[in-house]
Amino acid sequence: MPKTGAEASRKAALVDAAIAAVGRAGTQDVTVAKIARAAGMSPALAHHYFGSKSQMLTAAMRHILSGYGAGVRAALAEAPPDARARAIVTASLDGAHFDAATMAAWVNFYALALTDADAARLLSIYHRRLRSNLVHALRPLAQDRAPALAATLGALIDGVYLRAVLDRRGPTPEDAHAMVQAWLAEALA
Repeated sequence: MPKTGAEASRKAALVDAAIAAVGRAGTQDVTVAKIARAAGMSPALAHHYFGSKSQMLTAAMRHILSGYGAGVRAALAEAPPDARARAIVTASLDGAHFDAATMAAWVNFYALALTDADAARLLSIYHRRLRSNLVHALRPLAQDRAPALAATLGALIDGVYLRAVLDRRGPTPEDAHAMVQAWLAEALA
C-alpha cells in the first residue's frame, strides 16, 4: 500500500533536483535519470510522476513562480498606493531569485517555451500577470503611459537576470535593483 503523502514529497524532491541539475549543467546535459538519481529515486518513478523532462522542468518553473508570486503579493500588501510599482521591482529582484540554479532554470525555461506548449502557456501567464500588476501600479502615477512603462519595466527585470546568467560578472542583486529603480524614478519624474 502506498505511503500517504509520498507522491507530493517525491514530486517536490524531483522538482528541487531538477532546479539544482539545471543550475549545474543546463537542460541539454540533464536527463530524467540524472534528476531522479539526485532525488534518490528511480528514473521509472520520475517518468511516472512527470512523464517527460519538459514536464518536470515546467513543474520546476511552477514551483519557482509560486514563490515569486507569494513574494510579490506580500510586497504589494505592505506597499502604499504610490509605492506599488517599486514594491513589484523589489520583489522581482529579490536576492533569492539571483541564486545560480534559479537563474539557470529561468533561462532554460525561456528556451523550453519556444518548443513546449505547456511551458509557453506558463510563460505567457507570468508575462501577463507581471504586466497587469505593473500597469495597475503605474496607472495612478503615469496615467496613459502606464502600459508602455510596464512593458519596459518588465523587459528590464528580465534583462538584468539574463545579464546575470550570461555574464557571471553581471549585476549583483543590489546593482540590478538600483539600476531598475533608478530607471523607474526617472521615467516617473
